[in-house]
Amino acid sequence: MVAMKRNAWWMIGVLAGAAAALPSLAAPPDVLAKNAGCSACHAVDHKILGPSYHDIAARFKSDPQAAATLAAKVRAGSKGDWGPVPMPAVDAARISDADLGSLIGWILKQ
Repeated sequence: MVAMKRNAWWMIGVLAGAAAALPSLAAPPDVLAKNAGCSACHAVDHKILGPSYHDIAARFKSDPQAAATLAAKVRAGSKGDWGPVPMPAVDAARISDADLGSLIGWILKQ
């Protein structure tokens, strides 16, 4: 019985290690943006209603607080930063904090 428990714990450890080595199962940035509604107003390389992701990355290039600033703007919404069209707030029901962080990180690399 003791050997069986030890083998079970060993197998759990092996499986946990294997799972940790797998790539993240998070959705790709374009899917995250679409599911959160971002793609209705933003595109990678051209303006729709809001600025392109390239333009956002360029504006925040030298800002060490860019990720936190953009996350706050997404959650609270914003107006007047890029023109007269307001950006509505996006709550965690549409995109989790973790996915939002991933999406913003990707945007800032454009």
